[in-house]
Amino acid sequence: MPQSYKSLSGECVTRKEIEKSRFIATSRHVSGEEEARAFIEETAKRYPGATHNCFAYIGDRLGNFPRFSDDGEPQGTAGMPILEVIKSNGLCEACVVVTRYFGGIKLGAGGLVRAYSGAAAENIASARKVMYEMCAESAYTVGYSQAAAASRFFAESGADVVSAEYSDDVRFVVAVKKAEEEKFVSSLLNALNGRVKIEKSREYFFPFKI
Repeated sequence: MPQSYKSLSGECVTRKEIEKSRFIATSRHVSGEEEARAFIEETAKRYPGATHNCFAYIGDRLGNFPRFSDDGEPQGTAGMPILEVIKSNGLCEACVVVTRYFGGIKLGAGGLVRAYSGAAAENIASARKVMYEMCAESAYTVGYSQAAAASRFFAESGADVVSAEYSDDVRFVVAVKKAEEEKFVSSLLNALNGRVKIEKSREYFFPFKI
């Protein structure tokens, strides 16, 4: 199992026009084939008058299950070029749909490959990327007098604050990279003079910003 893998965060939509044909590229992180298929159907419904909705995706974090479709374009001119862009960017659990509204001018096989791969490449370049890494999530409870210092420490250390609950005390649920957990906890205890209660929760892949 990989210790980390690169993927997308959120949805990104980009547009370009080539020889009067409109190309709309939409990308999103997907966890498995079921999510990928749902995303493809959702995108096709968004553009009901489109001529083609070509797509490619890699459905898991190991780089397995690559799938693609030319959706009526000449074989090998759309889906595979999109998939190659996903692969060349080192992405997993990622799906790209390139929607085309035909403008009346044929592009030829080479032109279609350039159009679809170019639309996908521009989209991925604009999309937000994240690195999924094994993280350790724990709850850190502090008094109100320590809350500002704790918040500052979390921000400066690059940790992700999953939630913050304010009641009698302040309870932060924080995700840190598993490999950095020991150093993180030691530094936090020093910063707060040991005045923090720590409850270990779980470990899982978390999308850290890059």
